Amino acid sequence: MSFYEEIKKYNWQQVSEQLYRKTGADVTRALARDKLTLDDFQALVSPAAEPFLEQMAQKSRQLTQKRFGKTIQMYIPLYLSNACTNSCVYCGFNHSNRFARTILSLEEVQAEARKIKELGFEHILLVTGEDDKRCGVDYLGQMMEWLHQSFSLISIEVQPLKTLEYQQLKNQGLHTVYIYQETYNEANYKNYHPSGRKSNYRYRLETPDRLGQAGVHKIGLGCLLGLEDWRVDSFFTALHLSYLEKKYWQTKYSLSFPRLRPHAGTFTPRYHVSQRNLVQLICAYRLFNEQLELSLSTREEPRFRDHMLKLGPTSFSAGSKTNPGGYSGGSNTLEQFAVHDDRPPAEIAHTIRQNGYEVVWKDWDQIMQM
Repeated sequence: MSFYEEIKKYNWQQVSEQLYRKTGADVTRALARDKLTLDDFQALVSPAAEPFLEQMAQKSRQLTQKRFGKTIQMYIPLYLSNACTNSCVYCGFNHSNRFARTILSLEEVQAEARKIKELGFEHILLVTGEDDKRCGVDYLGQMMEWLHQSFSLISIEVQPLKTLEYQQLKNQGLHTVYIYQETYNEANYKNYHPSGRKSNYRYRLETPDRLGQAGVHKIGLGCLLGLEDWRVDSFFTALHLSYLEKKYWQTKYSLSFPRLRPHAGTFTPRYHVSQRNLVQLICAYRLFNEQLELSLSTREEPRFRDHMLKLGPTSFSAGSKTNPGGYSGGSNTLEQFAVHDDRPPAEIAHTIRQNGYEVVWKDWDQIMQM
């Protein structure tokens, strides 16, 4: 059984109604518990929890320091390509956007890697548009094998792959895969993904199952905040996480919180997600699962990220460029979205240290199986 069968047991509208019926008493009970249920999570992301935000934040801070200490792991994305066969309405890489597309050669990736290494990074996230013919497993494997000589941890955020393909990349040094469902609302999913392979809701939804079967070390989940009601979508993300942790218990998990950002195109978010909403969501996840790694990217503005430093996140991106070749001078290539925190990594690291936290550039070494 995959998660697709599990999620079919739930109805989006019914979950929404349950969530919006939560009361302050439900929130109080959730805050008093050491081990939270999915019902408790519903209470913590409900409107009823908004007056309890300070209590949630304090408990989130305590739990994060208990499990992770006062540390923030640093990572950076390297965009290998902006070629894409999908037409996601919210993305700058939308196949319908008439821009020249770029796929970096090995020499160009090497140039990008040199610039990134100069910034101090040891953890790198490889990102592409979804074009499995031009940026498929062979291309990714070639880039990973070279990059593994320079970086201690390699993650990817690319098109969904088959189990055997993930196993192949794992043997070539893959550590983590980030795969975002964008929205768990199957009825509306096609509205945002009208064509391309990504329009297949079920295939994308079952990708973490394939990752678990492949034995990938860590899986990153998330939904795109602004497409649907963030409270309901986040419940289904928590449901997905719970399912995966039970079935693939040897795998580690992380969550990201991407809010829609300006991009090439005309789509505007259907649902507003405020910074206060985002604080509530991050704290709710920490209270729900104190083992979970939580990532806050450069989509968010500097002041907000600095404020959130002590309240739950365990990893920050920094110095991010969302276009291929962006670090070594390719400023004219199409970017996926506009970053909000454009401070240099050294400045962000300095701010982290000023707040009494340790900056972690490297915490993993992987021995390649030859």
